[in-house]
Amino acid sequence: KLRVGYYALDGSTPLRAESYRTSVTSAAAAVAGAKALLAGAPVAYALLRPPGHHAGRETYGGYCLVNYAAVAALMLLERGKVAILDLDYHHGNGTQDIFWARDDVLYLSLHCRPEEAYPYVAGSTDEVGAGRGRGFNVNMPLPGGTEWADYAPALETALETLARFRPESVVLSMGFDTLATDPIGSFRLQVPDYEAMGRRVAQIGLPTLVVQEGGYDVSRIGACAQAFFGGLGVSTP
Repeated sequence: KLRVGYYALDGSTPLRAESYRTSVTSAAAAVAGAKALLAGAPVAYALLRPPGHHAGRETYGGYCLVNYAAVAALMLLERGKVAILDLDYHHGNGTQDIFWARDDVLYLSLHCRPEEAYPYVAGSTDEVGAGRGRGFNVNMPLPGGTEWADYAPALETALETLARFRPESVVLSMGFDTLATDPIGSFRLQVPDYEAMGRRVAQIGLPTLVVQEGGYDVSRIGACAQAFFGGLGVSTP
């Protein structure tokens, strides 16, 4: 018998008949994005569902079964060090778990503080990695209600930390659940803020794979994505 509860972090991530096919297809999108960067593309976008950053080495949860950002980062290590910048509303506890003891992948996360948001048990500032990975896990929790005026300086600090790491590639775990109208988030970002976010991320000047994570106001995800990629300097249909 499959001991589902042994590996599940919560009861809101069911395993269905189509779960395996969907996860493999989404993983293939992340792989294709990583291959595009390795082939010389400056930016690639893995548009996939379900999200992945809550899936760890031996656990799943938060709708996530496979950690696509981690899959891509491991591929991109072929080129050299990789930084994963997680801008989803929720902390990517799975990504943190996977790279906890590694010094060739830097994990940086801006998210709602664990006292207020899933996964509740991870994402504090004192979680810095272990062994060789100590100092290569950086959490920047923010309070519920955060607007762009407070989010932007935190992003700037994260990008400065990323630059000091000197990676060869960046994997961006991009969640649009930081939008003010998202039904399960409490941040107060507006659609135009994503354009400003994209402009600042573009200044990294490194090959960047954008992996889609959360975002649950489905009527406005498209507008958020267009604003972000417009700021990033990538035209969208």
